Formats: sequence, C-alpha cells, structure tokens
Amino acid sequence: MFDGDARQAMEFYRQIFGGELELGTVADFGSPDAPDADKVMHSRLDTPAGHTLMAWDFPAHRPGHPPYRPGNDVAVFLGGDDESELRGYFQKLSEGGTVTLPLERQLWGDEAGSVVDRFGITWMFNISARRPGMP
Repeated sequence: MFDGDARQAMEFYRQIFGGELELGTVADFGSPDAPDADKVMHSRLDTPAGHTLMAWDFPAHRPGHPPYRPGNDVAVFLGGDDESELRGYFQKLSEGGTVTLPLERQLWGDEAGSVVDRFGITWMFNISARRPGMP
C-alpha cells in the first residue's frame, strides 16, 4: 500500500525486475468522479523471474480507515543463489533509499542485507553460499 505514489513505485519496480505491469485507477474501476479517481486501485507486476508484486494507493478519504504507515508492517524477501541478479536488485533498490544492512557474509555462511527503498518499503536479501558438495 502506498500513499498516492503506487504508480511511481510500480514503474520503478518494473525498471528493476522487468515484466508486465497491470495498473488500474479508481476511475478505471467505475468511480471517475471520486476525489481519488487518479489513484491506483489495483496494480500487478509479473516478472520474468516468476515474482508477482501487487500494490495500491492508501484510501485516505475513507472515514474510520486506520492511518497510513509506510512500509513498517511488511518486508519483501528476495533470496537465492544468483549473486549477480540479487546484487543488481539490491543496488537498484538502494538508489534514493537507505541501506539498513549492507550485503555481507553472515554467521550462517550466506550473504544477507536489507534496504528501505525510496517509497519506504523494506527489502531483505539473502544470497545463498555455495556449499561444499553442492553444484
């Protein structure tokens, strides 16, 4: 959930991960006269790697709706053994964001790190180490 910038966030993620982006506004879903008609009601990014990200804008005008809390109740985890791909994602998501844990070797042998992107979303990474006897 985003605070009015879901379109920008999803387009940013499409630049990083590639794939097809579906995006529909409140107006597209039948409310062209609503105060938030231009806000995203549904978006979905299906990436070539098989990831699916979905997002929408926070419905600020609805009475009784809880306050917007950017990214503090969710973290997206990306892990695997494709070091080049994961390092690329980490670097791109860091642009305009904050690295909260640099990618570095951890006690369990893998490299891990985390970043809060420029939209306030936390991304956690784990790059699996090649274990002896494993391809």
